[in-house]
Amino acid sequence: MAKTQNRAYFYALGKRKTSRATVKLFPEGEGMITINSKKLRDWADTEDMVQKIQEPLKLLGVKNEFDVDIRVSGGGKTAQAESARLGISRALLKKDSSLRSQLREEGLLTRDPRKKERKKPGLKKARRAPQFSKR
Repeated sequence: MAKTQNRAYFYALGKRKTSRATVKLFPEGEGMITINSKKLRDWADTEDMVQKIQEPLKLLGVKNEFDVDIRVSGGGKTAQAESARLGISRALLKKDSSLRSQLREEGLLTRDPRKKERKKPGLKKARRAPQFSKR
């Protein structure tokens, strides 16, 4: 449990593709979620992103008990939202390790290992070969 501005918090890191999210979970909050110093609804493009980020908190029924401060970088917005969700889940786990089975059941503790495949020499992309011409 670390401290900032005289407030204790739980810290966790979430990753997805090239996106990274550092999460600070403040107990005894009002349910404020900020991402890169913006409110969640201002940052998120769609309602689906808002739901994705709030999923671990809603699942455990603690949505209004914590303030969450998230810093995201890299990747796209969707990957950033998924990395934030993983970070929130991990921070909740640091607070109370008995929540592991509930979070694991919903797949919220599983890091998505998929990354972009590298481009190979002689090909146009990772697998796309140049078009063959007989004549």
